[in-house]
Amino acid sequence: MRLIVLFSIGLTALALTACSQLVGTPSAQVTADDTLTATPAATPTDLPVQPQASQPVTEPSATPSPSPVATATPALLPEEPLPPGAAQFKTDFSKHSVPYSEILSGGPTKDGIPAIDEPHFISVDEADAWLKPQEPVILFQLGSDVRAYPLQILMWHEIANDIVNDVPVTITFCPLCNTAIAFERTLDGQVLDFGTTGRLRFSNLVMYDRQTESWWQQAGGDAIAGEFTGRQLKFLPASVIAWADFKETYPDGQVLSRQTGYTRNYGHNPYAGYDDINRPPFLYRGPETPGALPPMARVLTIDLNGEAVAYPYHVLQEAHVVNDTVGGVLLAVFWDAGTASALDANTVWEGRDVGTVNAFSRDLNGQSLHFSFDDDKITDEETGSEWNVLGYATSGPLAGSQLTPVVGINHFWFSWAAFKPETRIYQSS
Repeated sequence: MRLIVLFSIGLTALALTACSQLVGTPSAQVTADDTLTATPAATPTDLPVQPQASQPVTEPSATPSPSPVATATPALLPEEPLPPGAAQFKTDFSKHSVPYSEILSGGPTKDGIPAIDEPHFISVDEADAWLKPQEPVILFQLGSDVRAYPLQILMWHEIANDIVNDVPVTITFCPLCNTAIAFERTLDGQVLDFGTTGRLRFSNLVMYDRQTESWWQQAGGDAIAGEFTGRQLKFLPASVIAWADFKETYPDGQVLSRQTGYTRNYGHNPYAGYDDINRPPFLYRGPETPGALPPMARVLTIDLNGEAVAYPYHVLQEAHVVNDTVGGVLLAVFWDAGTASALDANTVWEGRDVGTVNAFSRDLNGQSLHFSFDDDKITDEETGSEWNVLGYATSGPLAGSQLTPVVGINHFWFSWAAFKPETRIYQSS
């Protein structure tokens, strides 16, 4: 118990330290009155500078649309005491869909963990000087534009507002929930820019848009307070893979630079030891976690057409390949070793190997494929072609083909179960 308490105190101190590490940007002033309801006001900011497009790569076909965590417009709740830190915002707090009592302070103030608003990118060769082969990066691709967002950077910023292949997107990472999620950030024709509120709900990042200062739940992509309450951001496929896999598959891709405009100890993990499966989640105040899995168990979650499924990493590590159907969509889930946990050791690249998990549609050019793992190879039973964990056929009749990615999101079990307790947990047969 004493170790858990000390660990929690350490995490709180690290979160508070994030506020004081801002360079060239003053922290928001906190007032003593957090009980007044602020009126909404548009506060547009400059759009991020559009980075240079990468060289063409193979494009997958259209991605199956996921069902978001919040599938129906929620009813607005009556007025109640405002959440901590509310006085820092111009949010219309009279509109909200979740009890404000569920929202806690994570330590930092508004923008105390600064989003990256003008991301700069470098080549794979340049990034290879400081990224280790097993180090985790977020892979994001739109058309021929392929980018890597190293977790050693995003764990200090949590949000990167970007424009990829002319599409405004936001790439997000919540270390406490292990959730790397990409969203399209255009709503009703308006481009939104996101920042961090410094608040948590069920230990999950609560974002805000700078145009209306509505608050958004990262796990569900849904607005929970403010003018946009009940609205939904569009999920886009993003996955956490090893740097070695990215540089081998996308040698002409782009990599988020450590020249962010802020001074941070990139590469150091401020959450060392957090993903120990025997530890409780930090600052979690929410529904009791279903006991089918430990709260800190890693799962890949898929939510399609009203059906949600969680694939435990320990099951995937044994099977390597899963063929399943979710919401009427034929899916394949691939696991491969070689990716470090960003939340384990003192440095990101020294984390234990937790592997890479990706999900794909099993339909390719009108043909339904069935995959198996044997002799350390993933092959499809229909053509005998060999595939890698990124969904590319590397040999055989289908060589050069790419499976269509499906939105699959890494979570700790407690995080996903808090929002979708009715989730089916995949079990090997």
